Parts: sequence; C-alpha cells; structure tokens
Amino acid sequence: MTLRELTPVLLLGAGVLLAAVVAVRLSARTGLPSLLLYLGLGLLLGEDGLGIAFDDARLTQVLGYSALVLILAEGGLTTRWAAVRPVMAPAAVLATLGTAVSIAVTAAAAHVLLDVPWALALLVGAAVSSTDAAAVFSVLRAVPLPRRLVGMLEAESGLNDAPVVIAVVALTDAAMGEASHPWWFLVGEAVFELVAGAAIGLAVGAAGAAGLRRTALPSAGLYPIAVLGLTVGAYALADLAHASGFLATYLCALHLGNARLPHRAATRGVAEAFGWLAQIGLFVMLGLLASPGQLPAQVLPALAVGIALTFLARPASVLVSLLPFRVRAAEAAFLSWAGLRGAVPIVLATVPLVAGVPGSQRIFDLVVVLVTVQTLVQGPTLPWVARVLRLQTDAAAEELDVEVSPLGTLSADVVRVRVGPRSRLHGVEVFELRLPVGANVTLIARDGRTFVPTPRTALQHGDDVLVVTAAAEREAVENRLQAISAGGKLAGWGPAERGAGGGQDGRRGGGAAKRGRRWRAPRIIGTRRE
Repeated sequence: MTLRELTPVLLLGAGVLLAAVVAVRLSARTGLPSLLLYLGLGLLLGEDGLGIAFDDARLTQVLGYSALVLILAEGGLTTRWAAVRPVMAPAAVLATLGTAVSIAVTAAAAHVLLDVPWALALLVGAAVSSTDAAAVFSVLRAVPLPRRLVGMLEAESGLNDAPVVIAVVALTDAAMGEASHPWWFLVGEAVFELVAGAAIGLAVGAAGAAGLRRTALPSAGLYPIAVLGLTVGAYALADLAHASGFLATYLCALHLGNARLPHRAATRGVAEAFGWLAQIGLFVMLGLLASPGQLPAQVLPALAVGIALTFLARPASVLVSLLPFRVRAAEAAFLSWAGLRGAVPIVLATVPLVAGVPGSQRIFDLVVVLVTVQTLVQGPTLPWVARVLRLQTDAAAEELDVEVSPLGTLSADVVRVRVGPRSRLHGVEVFELRLPVGANVTLIARDGRTFVPTPRTALQHGDDVLVVTAAAEREAVENRLQAISAGGKLAGWGPAERGAGGGQDGRRGGGAAKRGRRWRAPRIIGTRRE
C-alpha cells in the first residue's frame, strides 16, 4: 500500500468509526443492540453494498480471535469481583456442563430439523452454544437487575468461550477425519486446557498486580498499557502451553481489575475504549465476510434452530446446571432468556470454514442469521422480561469511588475519593476519619470550588476528596474510608483502636474507646474501589 492509497483507507476507517459511535447513541435511544448496527454497516460496505470485496475467512478468524481477547480483557477488568464471587461456582458449572447440554440438545434439533449429518449438526450446536461476552456486558449493564443475577451472567459469558472453542476445534478435526484419539482422551485434554488456562491467567494477574503496585511509572498512561499487555500476554502464554488462552485472559483481567492498582479509573476507561474498538471492528469485518445474497436461504433453518436453542437447549442447560444451587424459578427463567449471542458464534463458525469442512459455508450463513434474529428479539426485550418476572431493582448507587495515583520517587500516594449519594461519609468531620499516621486530607472539591479543609470540616455527598498518604499506609487508608462509607463514623471502633488516631484526627480519635464503647463495622457489601 502506498501513501496515496492510505488516505482513502484512513478516510473510510474514520467514517466507519464515527458511524459506529452514532450507532451507539441510536442504540441507547431505541434499545436496538448496537452490535447489530455494526454488522449491518459491514453488510452495507460489502460486495452487495458499496462493493468492497472481502472473503478472507482465515484473516477474519485471526483478527476475530484477537478482538475476542480484547473484549474478554475489557469484560474482566470492568467486572467487580464482589459481584461474581458468590456466584462463581454456578456460573462455572453453567459455562461447562451447561454448555455441553446446550451443544447436545441444539445438535439433536439441527440433525432432525435441517436433515444434516451429525458432524455438521454438532458443529452448529457448538458454534451457537456460547453466550457472548460483548453482548452480555453491553446489554445487561444497562438493565437494573439483582447483583447475583448480573454476576452469574457476566461470569458465565466470560468463562464459557474457552470450553466452546475447545469443542469447535475438536469437532472440526473430527469432521475432517483428523481426530485420532478416543472421546475420554479429548475430555481429559479439555479439562487440562481449562485448569492450566485458569492457573496461568491467575498467576500472570497476581504477578502483574504485585509488580504494578510496587512500580511508580512516570506517566499515568503507561498503566493501562501495562495492564492490557499482561492480559494479552496471559493469552499467549496459555496458548503456547496448549492451555485455554481465552480463560487465561479473562481471569487475568478479572484479577487485575479488582486489584488495588494505581490509576484504576484510567485503566478501565482505556480498556473500555479498546473493547468498543474491538467490537466495532469485529462486527464490521464479519458483515464484510458474509454474503447478503446467500443469507435469505438460511432464514427458515436459522429460525428453526434458534427456537430449539432458545426454548429447549438453553432452558435445559440452565436447569441441569443449577439444580445443586439455590436459584429461584424467576431467576432461572431470566437466565434462560438472557443467553445472548453475538460475535463469538460467528467467529467460531469461521473455524470449520477455514478448515474446509464440507457444508461449512452453510453453517456460517446460518449462524449469522441466527445471531441477528436472536439479538433483535432477546436484547430489546430483556428489560420487559425482567419487569414481568419482577426482577428489576433500583439502579444501585455507588457509595464510594477511590482512585490512587503514585507520587513517583516520593514514596507517597494521592488517594482521590468521591463521596457517593449513599455513602455514610456524609456528615463525617475530617478528624473523625481517624486516618493512619502519615495520611492527611489535603483538598476538597465541592460545587465547583476547591478548598483546604480543617479538622472540623464535614464531608458531603458529591465531594471529591484528596488524601495524601505514605505509600506504605495507602491500603490502610482505603480500608478505613471504605469502612466508614459503609458503616458510618463508628465503624471498626473497638478495643483494637482504643487510643488510636493519627494524621488529622489524632487529637480526638480515642474518645469513644476511652469510654469503653465497643463498636464493630458491619460487613462491607457493594463498595467500589477505583
């Protein structure tokens, strides 16, 4: 490509990005999933639209995997561990056993309804059985649902890509006659890939978090780069070890996203930007690869498989997977309806296409139509289904936002705190914070003005508070602020803290303790560390 050829490409790329941004705004107003608008944009630019010829399935597969790595990284970095930890066990069962049940039921339906060989039927079932992380993260976070339900769906969508990829690759090899091992060997290999991928992802995440906490980088913009580099590196290391790279990526990002890293808010913002860019590029590219002239012939087959997937396979997978867990009928019904599909099934449909499996073009076209129809039906109706099942809750207000910035060679940190609308920091005077020695509240921004507080200054909802602390005391400062935000000024006041007090609260910190009061902090639920 020459410089003269580069200019039109840049102009077209900029136009596509701007159109995609407008599509997000349109999606927010209409409830139409923006992912479908990107797919439609790709179809418009393709051979039956503006005439851009693109038929490289191998390149689509490579770039699709790369985009999925970024999407999973963004999902893990923006998922709160407090939300998914209580439901990680049922989500893991739903992502593994539930996926196997969904593949079996969908394949049986495809074999009967489409009259195709079992090899192709199993490939169809495997390709469409994975819920899509991008679709789940973009749609569910706009619907006010119980934290347990959102956490289960987010964790499932982050975890189930790995077993589905393993299944599609194994079934593709079998369809091409390249499978030389018995089924029990393949099951053992899948278990190894999942376990090893999880171990590598958690190890890279833990090592990366420890290194970043101990390293003061010269620019805030380097932290997001380092975090994304770690998540991509986790995928590469796991893949080199013949383990699940997608699982390693998600768990590495989940660990890093919930570690107390400097500039977490900036890191999340950059990750979200890369996630949006990956989604836009992926769906536009998939639209370019699809042939609109061939899609109408797959509408009826896709509807038949989609009905079986939605009303038989997905409910069966939810029912079988969640039997050992306490899940209400309304929650199970919503989980069955909220199994959103998106880019992942279409990317997986390129695997047999690249391998040259007979009938793979039909599978790809069918999956494109199925994903389009399901997203059009399920995405916009999720709020209505939640209301009918009486699962909607008031949007949760964040109690406290904490952002940390290191001060380089000074061995000190600036902790920025935003007092949320439900935080019990409201009304607490500065001296009552009882921060550790070496930590002081230095500045408060309120109603568009900033001022230096006195020990008797009371905090208010909406305040931005700057606390300068020695690096060694940063964790104690964050824990103290979180405890007061959740439990009030007396949180944690007990024998261990009698006579304690430092910083700006040293003069009056031990009063209640000296009078023998024993107060215990309530369990902190739902606070947010940025």
